[in-house]
Amino acid sequence: MAGENDLSVAAEALPVIRAPEAPKLPVPVPTPKKPRRWRRRVLLLIPLAVVAAAWWWLHSGPALPPGFAMGNGRLEADEVDIDTKFAGRILQLNVDEGDLVKPGQVVAVMDTRDLQAQLKQYQQLVLEAQHTLDQANANYTQQQTVVKFAQQEVDRSSFLVPRGFATQETLDQQKQQLDSAIATLKADQAAIGAAEKAMEATTHRVELYEVNIADNSLVAPKEGPIEYRVAKAGEVLPAGGKVFTMLDASYVYMDIYLPTAQAGRVRIGSEARIVLDAYPAHVIPAKVVFIASQAQFTPKTVETSDERDKLMFRIRVQIDRDRLEGRAALVRSGLPGVAYVRTGENSVWPANLQPSPPPPVSQ
Repeated sequence: MAGENDLSVAAEALPVIRAPEAPKLPVPVPTPKKPRRWRRRVLLLIPLAVVAAAWWWLHSGPALPPGFAMGNGRLEADEVDIDTKFAGRILQLNVDEGDLVKPGQVVAVMDTRDLQAQLKQYQQLVLEAQHTLDQANANYTQQQTVVKFAQQEVDRSSFLVPRGFATQETLDQQKQQLDSAIATLKADQAAIGAAEKAMEATTHRVELYEVNIADNSLVAPKEGPIEYRVAKAGEVLPAGGKVFTMLDASYVYMDIYLPTAQAGRVRIGSEARIVLDAYPAHVIPAKVVFIASQAQFTPKTVETSDERDKLMFRIRVQIDRDRLEGRAALVRSGLPGVAYVRTGENSVWPANLQPSPPPPVSQ
């Protein structure tokens, strides 16, 4: 027993040896995959490629033969502002943006109650002046009778006095009466002149107010669509205040830029063609109406021929007015396209640039 106790005591005194623990390895964390940039670039390039292909498809075709030039531009129409002539309040608007108007159509009416009141006042003055003129004419007619009778009396006495049947005193009195009647007749004639001038002055006043009232009805000067409505009914505008901006459907054009070598061969009145991107199969006949006298895009003074080749001149190509007549509803401003200009007098237009039939006339 004593030996077993000694062994247990010795065993407790020995150090405890433990097996080493396995090392802890880091737990693998899945790393997010980086987006592939080339995919983004491809997605961005696809729309550009589509646009480029569409542009190539629209503008590809037979090459231009010698004697022709082309340039890109946008279809434009002259803007016409419809303004007030006098300061006043807008009473009524008859059209809105996008409406098609005809020449002389009333698009807005201003408040003219003050002018109407003044017009009535001068119309009354015209009536009074007419009455004064009528009275003066009546007095003149009556005085003509008095003068005629007095002249007859003088003539009779002048015949009787030498024969002793009338006295010289009677003849003198009759002559004085005749002179007085003639003076009164001249005064009546002057009164007629004054009445006529007063009548004319008041009549002109009436005409002036009638014109001013008519000018307060704003009318469309041209045929075309209303592009912008600037003011609203009830607003008070100064003289020259803008109410509408419309497009002149009779003057539609495209500005293009040509280099010196081509612009130098273009003449005013040269034939041209316009093809819009929206209607690639429709060829619109036109003509050159303006050539800039100064180049753009380069300095005014250049020394070398290479620099001179960079000079660009603005050319304006206008659609034929006969083709635009009655087609104001088809006019669109801002549409991109290409204008072709004939630079050679004897050059023949290719088949793909022959004018297309005009669209139907809008009723």
